[in-house]
Amino acid sequence: MKIAFIGLGNMGGGMAANLVKAGHDVRAFDLSEDALAAAKNNGCTTFTAASEACDGAEAVVSMLPNGEIVKSVYSNDVIGTAPEGAVFLDCSTIDVATAREVIEAASGAGYEMVDAPVSGGIAAANGGTLTFMVGGTTSAFARAKQILEAMGKAVIHAGDAGNGQAAKICNNMLLAIHMIGTCEAFAMAEKLGLDAQTFFDISSVSSGQNWSMTSYCPVPGVGPQSPSDNDYQGGFATALMLKDLRLAMEAAETSDAATPMGARAASIYEDFAGAGNGSLDFSAIIKML
Repeated sequence: MKIAFIGLGNMGGGMAANLVKAGHDVRAFDLSEDALAAAKNNGCTTFTAASEACDGAEAVVSMLPNGEIVKSVYSNDVIGTAPEGAVFLDCSTIDVATAREVIEAASGAGYEMVDAPVSGGIAAANGGTLTFMVGGTTSAFARAKQILEAMGKAVIHAGDAGNGQAAKICNNMLLAIHMIGTCEAFAMAEKLGLDAQTFFDISSVSSGQNWSMTSYCPVPGVGPQSPSDNDYQGGFATALMLKDLRLAMEAAETSDAATPMGARAASIYEDFAGAGNGSLDFSAIIKML
């Protein structure tokens, strides 16, 4: 299948490479020359304009920084350029309203489109083990699924257009809350004289266990390998977690949802990122505590 891939950053580069490995003809575009060079080395055909990549493509996959850019790219370069009958998959993490607006515009022009944000981070993008949360019609999902399966281990239909984004921001709000609570618990255990490994051994098999503890422990040398063992480099950057929390707070306001814990988590990560820690993994919040 001829697939245009727009956005070859830390996540998109690995995703595009996995589509090549699955046998697809990937037509890649990014504003970064380095990203284009890496994509070419991974077997993609590269283009200097998004519209050129979309011309003749049977599917378009995008992985872009924010909703404004997604809206602009689809309005100016994708819709009306990609052939009639192409399917669009936006894997960016953006606000729900913009996702639904772009999908409505694509549908109005005769295309099928899904929003398909991801969970798993850079390592999963490179390894083809991402989880995709997909919003869109049953027909659009069926077409998108075969493409997404080449890049992930799980592809889940979340419902109508925009519901993929809804699932992503709710999940990451919960993750942020869990991580802060896990860090607080380890920090207090230390102050009370309880060894971190001993606390892990107890809590990881007790009612306090959660993914942030058992799979992504914020304490170096405890639990499975995680960014904390690499001085909090790599993984899921604090700046990206803060982006998702801001989207969650925006969604909470527009939907009149009560999120007191989510709001507090957003405030804590705002302070942490504001202190110059945006590039550190989000588990580094333990340093602040």
